[in-house]
Amino acid sequence: MRPERGFALVAALFVMVVIAAVVATMSRLSVTQNTSLDLAVQQARAYQAARAGLEWGLHQLLLESNVAGVCPQGSVSMAGSGLADFSVNLACIKLPCTTATCAQSYTEGSRTFNLYRLTATASNGSPDSQVDYAWRRLEVTVEK
Repeated sequence: MRPERGFALVAALFVMVVIAAVVATMSRLSVTQNTSLDLAVQQARAYQAARAGLEWGLHQLLLESNVAGVCPQGSVSMAGSGLADFSVNLACIKLPCTTATCAQSYTEGSRTFNLYRLTATASNGSPDSQVDYAWRRLEVTVEK
């Protein structure tokens, strides 16, 4: 009786298929991790852009020359920074009102003060146009 031949070929093919499956899985995992990392970086940049918009708005509101307490509103430019691809919009309302021109104030003892809510929204493009789209909104309430 002759020994069977061709068993090594079947074993080699099996090992090659297993190795190819492992390589394909690792490749897909690498792409997924890179995409997740890119999105995390974009979200962090969106947060920093919104925070920069809030800080600019707070600076404008709390300036000593802003005696009337005029709310800063509108678009904040990020030109010249690493966040230039983000658009930042700043909104401000005087509490408890829903508009920026409300005249109501708070009085506590002999002290009168105003409360303002600033909201900064940062985004880079539109959700349909970019794969790495990021959006953040931050709010702060301050008294003056």
